[in-house]
Amino acid sequence: MQPYTEKVMDHVRNPRNVGEIEDPDGVGEVGNPVCGDMMRLTIKVRDNHIQDAKFQTFGCGAAIAVSSMLTELVIGKTIEDALRISNRMVAEALDGLPPVKMHCSALGEDALRAAIRDYMSRQGKSLCVCGDLNCPHRNDCEERNKAREAAHAHAHDHGEHEGHEHQD
Repeated sequence: MQPYTEKVMDHVRNPRNVGEIEDPDGVGEVGNPVCGDMMRLTIKVRDNHIQDAKFQTFGCGAAIAVSSMLTELVIGKTIEDALRISNRMVAEALDGLPPVKMHCSALGEDALRAAIRDYMSRQGKSLCVCGDLNCPHRNDCEERNKAREAAHAHAHDHGEHEGHEHQD
């Protein structure tokens, strides 16, 4: 396996923004049944900007580094800009992840989108599963998401344990 970068190791040894925000505006909880990683991301939003973000992660070093870097990337961003953060952007900010650990960055992206989706629902708004606030193709996106979830469940049921990378 390819070794971790110095930046990944720094975030593993000194993770940023660990914990949970009291009275959060959004909560995202996601897990990967294949590797067992679990992430919980809480966000505080003011004037459409993510004012604070904290994480609790149960998982490998890459999952912890991704969670830590993700919080650094989202704090101060508008909701719209935060939705543009992809798993690849998080991996690049860490100077790369081994290919077998890219699923950790996908989990981070999923946790962020879940937290924003939760925030939006608390505001009486909905966010398309694709992450677009004004998506004109919501039904198509939901069908693709259901198919993706079914494929992941099939892979898990059949012991296919390779990490899958999110597409932008």
